[in-house]
Amino acid sequence: MIPVKLEIQGLYSYKEKQTIEFEQLTGAGLFGIFGAVGSGKSSILEAILLALYGSTERLSDRGEKNSMLNLQSKTLLINFEFRSGKNNSKSYLARYAAKRNPKNFEEVRPGEHTFYEKDGDNLIPITQGGEEIVGMKKEHFKQTVIIPQGKFREFIDLTPQPRAEMMKELFGLERFDLSQKTGSLLKAVREEKIRLETQLLALVDYSPEALKDKENLRSEKTIFLEKEEKTFQTLEAESKKQEALQAKNLQLIERQKEWNNLEIQRPEIEAKKAIWKDFLKAKTYLKPVWDQIQEAKIELEKYRVSVKNCTDFKKTYEGEVADLVKQEAELKIKADDRPNREAKIRDLKKVIEIKGLLAGLKDAEKQVETLSPHIESLKNSQKDIENAIKEKESKIEGIKLPDTDEISNLKSAAKDWTNLESQLAKLTEDFNLLRQTSTSLDTAIFDIQKQIPSGFDSFGTWIENQKKQIQNLETDKEKLLSKKGLAAHVHLLQDGEACPLCGATEHPDPITASQEESEWNDLSKQIEGAKSSLEKIVNLSQQLSEQQIRQENHRQNLAAKEKELADSKKELTSLMESLKLKNIPSKESLSKLIGDTDLALKQKDQLAQEIRELRKSQEQGKALLEKEEQQLRAAEQKQVALHSTVAAKKDEIKDPIFTKPFFEKPTDYIENAIFTVEKDIEKTIQDLDGKRKVLQETRAKQSTNLANLKNFEDLVEKTIVKIVELESQYETLKKTHGFESESDLQALYHHSLDADKTDAEIRQYEDRRLLVQNNLDKLKEEDGVLDFSQEAFGRLLDELKEKRSSLEGFRKQLTLLIQDIEDSKTKLNKKQELAKEFSILENRESNLRELDNLFRGSGFVKYVSTIYLKELCNTANLRFMKLTKNSLSLEIDDNNTFWVVDYLNGGKKRLLKTLSGGQTFQASLCLALALAEKVKSLNQADQSFFFLDEGFGALDRNALRVVFETLKSLRHENRIVGIISHVEELQQEIGVYAKIELDPEKGSQVGYSF
Repeated sequence: MIPVKLEIQGLYSYKEKQTIEFEQLTGAGLFGIFGAVGSGKSSILEAILLALYGSTERLSDRGEKNSMLNLQSKTLLINFEFRSGKNNSKSYLARYAAKRNPKNFEEVRPGEHTFYEKDGDNLIPITQGGEEIVGMKKEHFKQTVIIPQGKFREFIDLTPQPRAEMMKELFGLERFDLSQKTGSLLKAVREEKIRLETQLLALVDYSPEALKDKENLRSEKTIFLEKEEKTFQTLEAESKKQEALQAKNLQLIERQKEWNNLEIQRPEIEAKKAIWKDFLKAKTYLKPVWDQIQEAKIELEKYRVSVKNCTDFKKTYEGEVADLVKQEAELKIKADDRPNREAKIRDLKKVIEIKGLLAGLKDAEKQVETLSPHIESLKNSQKDIENAIKEKESKIEGIKLPDTDEISNLKSAAKDWTNLESQLAKLTEDFNLLRQTSTSLDTAIFDIQKQIPSGFDSFGTWIENQKKQIQNLETDKEKLLSKKGLAAHVHLLQDGEACPLCGATEHPDPITASQEESEWNDLSKQIEGAKSSLEKIVNLSQQLSEQQIRQENHRQNLAAKEKELADSKKELTSLMESLKLKNIPSKESLSKLIGDTDLALKQKDQLAQEIRELRKSQEQGKALLEKEEQQLRAAEQKQVALHSTVAAKKDEIKDPIFTKPFFEKPTDYIENAIFTVEKDIEKTIQDLDGKRKVLQETRAKQSTNLANLKNFEDLVEKTIVKIVELESQYETLKKTHGFESESDLQALYHHSLDADKTDAEIRQYEDRRLLVQNNLDKLKEEDGVLDFSQEAFGRLLDELKEKRSSLEGFRKQLTLLIQDIEDSKTKLNKKQELAKEFSILENRESNLRELDNLFRGSGFVKYVSTIYLKELCNTANLRFMKLTKNSLSLEIDDNNTFWVVDYLNGGKKRLLKTLSGGQTFQASLCLALALAEKVKSLNQADQSFFFLDEGFGALDRNALRVVFETLKSLRHENRIVGIISHVEELQQEIGVYAKIELDPEKGSQVGYSF
């Protein structure tokens, strides 16, 4: 996470909005934030925590927001812009806002906490929180990125378990927590093993011997089936031959029936042939001429009707043309009067303009009458406000307040008094709790040591004795194993024959297998019991070691807590003594003094606020006075201008006598008169153009009608001549083709006979008759067709059906047998595969049981966490040894407890908590830098940010110089380090810094060194 910009308003001492531009500060690599005690330096870190996590370090996120909000502010607003994500490539904005309840000053409403992702100049709202964006919890953020006051050594003070949990969450070590995964795998393997056992149980009846018997039976059935199939094929061939003869016999019967039907249809076909020939001649030679005669007669009638219509239209067009000529002349007279009418319209428009100007003149006069008295009233109000301001300024000068630094010191002392009392109560409670825990640990150690049997001075001698017992039992078991091997050959011993082992010829007391087996089982149980006892003893020994280490840690913590308690009491006593010197004997006196000062300050602020409001009102009144004076001058100028404009407009009117009555009329009346005349002028022009166009079109239609009349009269004469010629040609054709009766011809013309269809029917009949005759002759000539017997064919089919049914039965039996053999082969192969899988699963189950024992209780996570902590120590030692001039180094033991190797005392170890305050700061700094470096690597970032608000006052000059050189060297590692301090030596060494100053009126103000 790299900060870009922070805006603070209303938080603690930040009354007005202040902006910290981190980009210029972080550009230097090492920068500082400096200021006096109580100026608001640490509030910058508080603001970052509030923007990211919704809570601060000093106050909880529940019920204490009233103390967090500036007492002179109504709102709290924090905007924090930063970069985060992989390689810090994404930009985000975190915003936190809260407001006081207007009706209850002590109540602060719930804050609004929102996050945005920046895309150029656009802000895109997102649902992720600060923990997800930054990638760590608030507690870890305070230990690796931003370290507030009092939290710098928190990582060191953590007990081993929380420290391991922190490493687990920071570096994602939960991936090494394999206990649950191993348990799941073991459960799955056991379930799979049960499934395989069930499947193997179902396949117990399948064996190679049973498969061989089934294959022999298949061979016998196959030979029998081949014989039966040959007999069936002979019968089937004869059946097909008889079936072909049956089909031909049926065909012969059908063809004979068809021939008889064709003979019955023959007379009808001959009659159709005769009609078809006459119809064809009439349609081909006579019908076309007859059709032309009918068409000519229709055209003649059409032309005669057209001649009559054109004659009627001739009279109509002559009347229409005369009327249109008269209407055109009337419209032309009206259109010629247009210029005179338009001049009157222009005069009426001037009348409307003059009436508008007169109305404006009246408004201007009214405005002058209204503004004059109001301006005088405003001038009197300004004098009253000025007198009130002078009165309140005198009251402010009469209020006397102590020095601002003194007020700040008193408030700081009151806060320290309260904090020290709370700290004393907490330390006393912690001290008593540690003492109780130490007593409990003593009791637990005593209870464990009581379990050591008499005769053993420690768990070590007890464990060694138990191991020897197990070793002796294992030796006896090996001897018994040898005897069991001999027992397997006892049945070969014969009296009189030499023993292969000892050569004896007599065997009076040979070994019995049952006796050796019983001894073997007893020894196995004894060994298992001894191993179980050894495991319990080892567990007790480990418990004792753990309790002793815990006891040692608690004793050291108890001593440290006792020292802290004494220091706090001493600090509180010193504070009380210093206040007594200022005549403040008690905490109540201090609170009263601060309250009185705050009340006086509040009264002064109230008067100042009232003066500001009066000055604001004075400025507003002054602006209003100037505005109304300008309006008065403008109204007077407008009066003069309107008088001259009205006179000029009246001179422009051409017909004053015509327009005079209209000055008394409303404007709407005049506008309607203008609109009516303009519309009438426009309508006259349109009507004249329309009449001329209609007259032109009517004359064109009259000319066209006269031409059509002449054309239709000529066509009537030509059509009569054509009809006479066609009728003569028609009579000649009737005689040529032998048609005398006109009625017979008309019947043929209107006959519904389809010539092509009739021709096709005749041809189809003749072709079918010839084909049927040929088929009958061929069928009668074939052998066996006429003599075919249906009864003999039926008996043959019955025999064939019976044989087919029998054959299908044999085939089904053989098919089922073959399927059974294939199924047996499949099941047998599956049985072998399952047996192989079962063996593999047994081995896997054994391995998983071993892994489950190793990973139980997050043991692997603790192991990896210890490795990470050791690596962290190695990284921290690169700086810590340099800071301590190679006199000290850090180590971590298997219980994740920090130790210090003291090379000035022979390299002996002691707890990290035994270091002095300055050395503890150096160790904390080195560990924090190492931790931040690991987090930077984890986030794949090329830069990392580290903010420090702690501990420089505890260092002497040399240590401060070494620490400062160390911090400056971090710039070469692409690190950004920020320091918050009031130590002047640091301010002189760091060139780029922000300066925080507390202004009594404006609150904390931010300045820069650049």
